Amino acid sequence: MPFSAEDLAGIDAVLSAADAGAGAISALRARFPGLSITLCDPSDVDTEDPFKEYERFDLHLVNGAGHCWQLTTDPNAATGIVVVKKKHSA
Repeated sequence: MPFSAEDLAGIDAVLSAADAGAGAISALRARFPGLSITLCDPSDVDTEDPFKEYERFDLHLVNGAGHCWQLTTDPNAATGIVVVKKKHSA
């Protein structure tokens, strides 16, 4: 199921909120109950450019349609997200 512009706007709203912090993942899971959401350490994806950057988080899109998951920059191919909490975040 590709991400719609509305889906991306909803993700954006949560991750760009001024108070986005530890509750951001819970908020995403509540808002998108069927979406695969993974929280990663920055070292897990340090060689990959994020799909979008926020003050406290980086967002990566995941394509899990094949045998192995892979990061993608194509919202039409994405089946989930990886959220990376930036190291300087509180």
